[in-house]
Amino acid sequence: MMKKTLISMACAAAMAAPAANAEFSANIGVTSDYLWRGYTQTEHEAAVSGGIDYSHNYIEGNGSTHGFYAGTWVSSLNSDSGVGSTAAAEIDGYLGLAGETAGFGYDVGYIYYGYMQVDDWDFSEIYANLSWNWLSGGIAYTVDSDAGGDDDNIYGYIAATLDLALLTPQLTDWSTTLTIGGYDFDGGGDDDYTHYTLDITKSAGDYGDFTLTAAYVDNLPFDGNPDESDTSIAVSWTKTF
Repeated sequence: MMKKTLISMACAAAMAAPAANAEFSANIGVTSDYLWRGYTQTEHEAAVSGGIDYSHNYIEGNGSTHGFYAGTWVSSLNSDSGVGSTAAAEIDGYLGLAGETAGFGYDVGYIYYGYMQVDDWDFSEIYANLSWNWLSGGIAYTVDSDAGGDDDNIYGYIAATLDLALLTPQLTDWSTTLTIGGYDFDGGGDDDYTHYTLDITKSAGDYGDFTLTAAYVDNLPFDGNPDESDTSIAVSWTKTF
């Protein structure tokens, strides 16, 4: 979600009229296991990714920010297994509206997930996320899918983030996030699942962010083995320019 503080609170309070800020940014990343909503997309193999974003924010005199964004993101997939059984890469495109006021944040938008060299994996969602202080949650609804009958899927989550510097100054630039999410696939059945994901992140400034992720899924969708669980551990690095 796009939420950036563009001016100090003192300057914002002094402004009598809204200001605007537009910017482009880019990101790159590498991970030992591409995990999405708790589930491996690469059969526990590594992936590299990158993206470009545009955002246009309006800063109100009271410090509130509102704006829109659009971007694209690309990731490699493991061509031998998992979601990437025949896909060379995932290419996503998205746009939305986001903002923050009095500690409350929102993000609503549309995203299209595309898979190269695969005709029946592409799908799109509309989503809405809310946040307050250290809590966040959201829902995503599948509006169109090339896999017949897979419209109307619903994913929801709730997450809590803790700045570890609040515990001890030695952990400045460290944070941890616990996410609980669930997928309700159209028609129900054996594919619905719940996941529990714990992220521990170290911000290294100009060197990017390093994250250790542990994820547990209580049911592996689409594998033909109902109630089979899976645990994943991943180490990731991302850098935004």
